[in-house]
Amino acid sequence: MRQEISIPRHDAADIPGILQTSDANPLRILVLAHGAGAGMSHRFMEAFAGAVVEAGVAVLRYEFPYMTEGRKRPDVPAKLTKVVRGVVEYAKRRYPEAFVSAGGKSLGGRMTSTAESQSPLGVAGIVFVGFPLHAPGREGVERAAHLSDVAVPMLFLQGTRDRLAEIGRMRSVVTGLRDGSNGDKGAAVHLFEVLDADHSFHVPKRTGMTDEEVVALIATEAASWIAKVADG
Repeated sequence: MRQEISIPRHDAADIPGILQTSDANPLRILVLAHGAGAGMSHRFMEAFAGAVVEAGVAVLRYEFPYMTEGRKRPDVPAKLTKVVRGVVEYAKRRYPEAFVSAGGKSLGGRMTSTAESQSPLGVAGIVFVGFPLHAPGREGVERAAHLSDVAVPMLFLQGTRDRLAEIGRMRSVVTGLRDGSNGDKGAAVHLFEVLDADHSFHVPKRTGMTDEEVVALIATEAASWIAKVADG
């Protein structure tokens, strides 16, 4: 089932969304935000969401207001995280018996974890589809600082050629989270690397894989990880 929905907000315009599920009452659902430069209907988002559903997890995609309004510059984090929180709450109300995970592509994933670090969203875990650790060519890891305040399991799907997340620094961040003083969370922080994939999860022909196969690979990993988190 694929359904275009409208997610109500009390103080602003409704948020458009796309709900995909193979079950009228899914046991697991992923609330998925888009990246900074492309909306929820971008071909990557379409392909990834479809593959996650095929792997057994329902997906609720949604659009940030700046994208709906045709603006190129994302809103400030406070506005974005408020939207994240509202959509997650909607998913939990709609499917009260389901294990709800959240995350997104690049900016969408980072805003989800930022919201969680500020106040728990009540999700089972967070899925990052290419965490944007730094700007291209930069060496900082400041964007990951808030992750130490995230107390739920996290999955990082990362390409080893991602110019927004040099893989060595990404590995160090994940290692630091695992070793940090966050209770048992460390064991549930996982980094899944896709050899030679860039930030869009495109891979060169020499890998022998197509982009479609890469999307299926990371979607299967995401669905499997969500199932493990849900099953405890």
